[in-house]
Amino acid sequence: MNGNGTTPVLSLRGVSKSFGAVKALTDIDFEVNDGEVVALVGDNGAGKSTMVKTIAGIHTADEGQILFKGEEVKITTPTDATDLGIATVYQDLALCDNLDVVENLFLGREESAGFVRQLNETAMEKRTHDLLSRLAVTITDVRSEVGTMSGGQRQQVAIARSLLGEPKVVMLDEPTAALGVRQTAMVLGLIKRLREEGHGVVVISHNLADVFEVADRIFVLRLGRKAGDYAVGEASTEEIVSAITGAGDKAANESGGKK
Repeated sequence: MNGNGTTPVLSLRGVSKSFGAVKALTDIDFEVNDGEVVALVGDNGAGKSTMVKTIAGIHTADEGQILFKGEEVKITTPTDATDLGIATVYQDLALCDNLDVVENLFLGREESAGFVRQLNETAMEKRTHDLLSRLAVTITDVRSEVGTMSGGQRQQVAIARSLLGEPKVVMLDEPTAALGVRQTAMVLGLIKRLREEGHGVVVISHNLADVFEVADRIFVLRLGRKAGDYAVGEASTEEIVSAITGAGDKAANESGGKK
């Protein structure tokens, strides 16, 4: 149970992960609730990507527990995560530029109909229109090749594709990286709609302005350890930067631990 008396949709308890002698994650406790956006922040090498990939089944935790809806689960492959209801959109998006929006959304899970099992283009196109409309994504021609689209539109397509399986948790790796102001606003708006639909959302980001606009909580990693967990309304940018860099720890050490 969390502080509100409800069960988080996803929890990590004492999760650790090493690569040889390198301790990438140490004793991580983390949770995200339905209808909540949690930003995962930290400097390069802090362990953010390792944590997301451990939840997504690309890495397997060495120690600790992963709980989904309060029940302990084993995630050892990406299929395990997907079957539970965890979707991940990585920074490279993994889109095929020479395919249109419909083809990208249904790549590998095409719908078919009829005795000879022909592709049901009409059904896939309708589902694409319905999904994009539900998410207020402004792509007018779903038969346009993705390679002709802006960075913001491509990010929206990738996020929409992750929702076809109706996941409970959506993890986004740097969704606004290298986007302009208008495109960033499009993606942040989509993240807010994911929260409104009741998804638990985990967002890796280096952009604290974006984080403060869209997140409910900010979880800070530093050198593979939890360095803070802050409610957005109760934290300042300075506090978050201090937790990321360890400046607060250094100040405490220099003053003999006095505050």
